[in-house]
Formats: sequence, structure tokens, C-alpha cells
Amino acid sequence: MSREATTNGGPAAVGGSASPAPGGESMITRIAALRRLPVGDLREEYEKAFGEPTQSRNKDWLFRQIAWQIQALAEGGLSERAKHRAAELVRESDVRPRNRQLLTPGQPAEAAPRIVTVGPVRDAKAPLPGAVLVRDYKGQNVVVRVLEDGFEWNGRVFSSLSAVAKAVTGAHWNGHLFFGLRKAKSA
Repeated sequence: MSREATTNGGPAAVGGSASPAPGGESMITRIAALRRLPVGDLREEYEKAFGEPTQSRNKDWLFRQIAWQIQALAEGGLSERAKHRAAELVRESDVRPRNRQLLTPGQPAEAAPRIVTVGPVRDAKAPLPGAVLVRDYKGQNVVVRVLEDGFEWNGRVFSSLSAVAKAVTGAHWNGHLFFGLRKAKSA
């Protein structure tokens, strides 16, 4: 199996071959040099390494992708067994894969990864349903009941504590801060 086969058909390496670069530059030296490059140059290196442009401008992500490719080309990348095991794990999982390379071409529909819909995720910092929050604001007693799907104040249901705080005060407030569930950060 060739080194190109282990990298999904990509070019031989960033800036040339998988062996040390002209002048005896080692893989470690090449990767260390990447760390000092600006984002624009990393994007160019990414295109050389993978044969396609990237939309990313995240310097750390670009560095990690290119460094992985350099190492995979020099050391051989993932084995076919590891690739097959990863694809098997994806098919058995309840999440949708983000990397198309993990999907097996021509797999039967029943073997495809399952996509599970997840309901709204509850804020871990929010009080539990059934709790009652009380705050005195400008002589008005503000009583909010925490519901399973929101917050009730004056017979109205709001999606967040911040929305309740805005309805009470007329100004934008962090709901957790307004109801004393979080302390204000000191400067």
C-alpha cells in the first residue's frame, strides 16, 4: 500500500515528499516551522497538503490538520484495520459523523449511522422545574415559577430568565445575575 493510499488520495506531502525535505529538513523541523506561519500561509500549506482549499481561518485547527498530514505521510497514517474499525464504530453510534471519510462507500441503508433527534438541552445552571424565584425590584415583588419548558411571571411564559428580567425592568439583564443565581464579576 502506498503512502498516498493512507491519506485518501492526497498529494505526497506538504511541500513535496514524505521523506526529509531538500536540505535534510526533518518532519519535526517542518512541523515546528508551521507553528510560526500566519493564517494565510497555513491556508496555502493546507491546500498543498490536501489538494483542496479550506474555508477555515482557525490557526490551531489548520496547524493540527497539516501537522497530522505530514506525520501520516512520513509514518504511514492509519492502518486499513483502524479505518474499518472507525467506520464500524460510526455505524454503531447514535451520532451523525462529521467526517465523510468514515462512511463506507456502498454500505446498505440499514448499516448507515442512525441520526437521533435530541430535544432542547436544559441549562445546567438553571433552577429545577418547580422552583420559585423571588426578587424585590423597585418595591415590586417579582415571583417567577420555573417550568419544564420556560419561566412563568405574571401569567406569561418566557423562554429564559433574561427575557423575564427584561420584561420586569425594560432593560437587558443577565437573568441569572438579576435573580441572584450568579455573582457579578468584579473588575
